[in-house]
Amino acid sequence: MHSRLHNSTRRVAVGLVAASALLAAGCSSSKSASAPAASGSTSATSAASSAAAFPATITAKNGAVKLAAEPRKIVSLSPSATEDLFAIGAGSQVTAVDDQSDFPASAPKTTLSGYKPNAEAIAKYNPDLVVVADDSSQIVEQLGKLNVPVLWFDAPNTLDDAYTQITGLGAATGHTAAAATEVAGMKQQITEAIAATKKPATPLKYYYEVGTPGNYSATSKTFIGSIFAQFGLTNIADPADKTGGRYPQLSDEYLVTAAPDLIFLADTKCCQQTSATVAARPGWSAIPAVKNAAKGTVVGMDDDIASRWGPRLVDLVQQISKAVNQAQG
Repeated sequence: MHSRLHNSTRRVAVGLVAASALLAAGCSSSKSASAPAASGSTSATSAASSAAAFPATITAKNGAVKLAAEPRKIVSLSPSATEDLFAIGAGSQVTAVDDQSDFPASAPKTTLSGYKPNAEAIAKYNPDLVVVADDSSQIVEQLGKLNVPVLWFDAPNTLDDAYTQITGLGAATGHTAAAATEVAGMKQQITEAIAATKKPATPLKYYYEVGTPGNYSATSKTFIGSIFAQFGLTNIADPADKTGGRYPQLSDEYLVTAAPDLIFLADTKCCQQTSATVAARPGWSAIPAVKNAAKGTVVGMDDDIASRWGPRLVDLVQQISKAVNQAQG
């Protein structure tokens, strides 16, 4: 889920540098590169259609952004946006991505930082569009002074928000139809995965771990929490949300008492957590999910997929569905 969604929590609250950042992706079913351009009249028609789509105005968190022409030098400082851009066929227009954008492998990774973006460093790539996941260092304003268009797409609250960002990037890059096709495919696969999930008479309880040490979790108010809610699961972190924080720290005692039926580890890469390391934690052997771990109730997730909101959300939803079904098997 930049995907600063979980990694900012690890970085600030847990004190870890998110090596997995913006949650290496070798097993995704999503497209990993833009499709090759067709030749002949088809290519000419496509180019004409794309040209006709501009000028375009895209609505982002920083307001209405006008693009006079199709961007040819895009810099993405958002791992989620990077995945979106390549999935909709705009990969050839991307000239640079931040140091956390590790998927697809063909993305032109650089030392640019999305956490602490530097306008001068970005400007060296002569971008005609920059996509960011937050406004660190007031980068939107800084790039604006350099007349560089910026689209600020921050962490979504719902799946619909994530879909809107994909369609927005499609309109911004001349790939409106491809973006619509990508979203339609995601919606279908996600709907099918949720529909194929058995619904127990009593909702299963789950614990979603963002980072450790410290047992940091994510409540239902987060984007990832909204996805789990679609399965009718009960998030044990919600009652711990006393101060309105969406990423509470839970004690071992609290977790043992809460007795989750499922444990999802979104810190397998950053923190090397596994079913075995969880079972070795003091007192955790009494937790139902740990007791039944042989049934797959302690689920190791790819940190990157779990903290981004691009096309690989399908993989995430399918993994949750499989775990819920196994827990009832």
